[in-house]
Amino acid sequence: MSQTVKDLAAGTTGGIAQVLVGQPFDIVKVRMQTSAKGTYRGMLDCAGGILKNEGPLAFYKGTLTPLLGIGACVSIQFGVLEYTKRYFAARNLRAGQDAAHSSLLSSSQLLVAGALAGLGNGFVSGPVEHIRIRLQTQSNTNPIYRGPFDAIKKISSQYGIRGIYKGQNVTFLREATGYGVYFWAYEKLVQREMALKGIRREQISPGSAILYGAAAGYALWAVIYPIDMVKSRMQTDGFSPSDGQKYRSTLHCVRTVWKAEGISAFTRGLGPTLIRSPFANGATFLGFEMANRFLSSI
Repeated sequence: MSQTVKDLAAGTTGGIAQVLVGQPFDIVKVRMQTSAKGTYRGMLDCAGGILKNEGPLAFYKGTLTPLLGIGACVSIQFGVLEYTKRYFAARNLRAGQDAAHSSLLSSSQLLVAGALAGLGNGFVSGPVEHIRIRLQTQSNTNPIYRGPFDAIKKISSQYGIRGIYKGQNVTFLREATGYGVYFWAYEKLVQREMALKGIRREQISPGSAILYGAAAGYALWAVIYPIDMVKSRMQTDGFSPSDGQKYRSTLHCVRTVWKAEGISAFTRGLGPTLIRSPFANGATFLGFEMANRFLSSI
């Protein structure tokens, strides 16, 4: 099995773990991001309303799309990341670094590798999150879409591929910015433990992988949350003026939300995200590291 295939398989494992752990928190975040000001008194009010009005299974509404899609997204992320890391390590070796240190990438190299991973992931995460958000925010009593495949069919038949990729520009901005910081934070924490303890990467404990993944998740959301809010607004907006489109572009969305709701709108729903982040991102890196070690032993 080639190393790239192993990276993709391990990334898929991490992605599935992320979805299963993080989905209930994500639906609360999306409902709060896309609701009008004053709809919910807070995170618990939103979660309680979903539980009371829609039942416990509503917290996993739209899960099939991210389970398939986010698995692919995280697989792509780690595939691109690890390939780029190997490229930089080989370049460092050619530049005269010894073999033991050539794979310890600089901050700039890690930021570039992470940004490229995010951009590669964005081609899949954009439509996956768009469909998921449509399903998460539709009414239970009169749903427009019966499921993810019905949503894809209806949106593509009416609006084509541009409809499926709605909000893609802001998605690319979010992914490149966020994942550059995300993987830089994780890898630097891993490098620090390796240096302090004089150990190899595969000797780092599962607990450390969870802890460093949680820290990387907080770094990610600290950078991208306002961008993510704009993305959610764009992806729940109408497709044309005739069906209620409010935002003509990403910048128009930012200006409109700022004027109507103030700066607080750009952090609405941050609570469930911060609670979700350590669990989901810890699970992601734990899944990746453990799967990678298993596959490397084959």
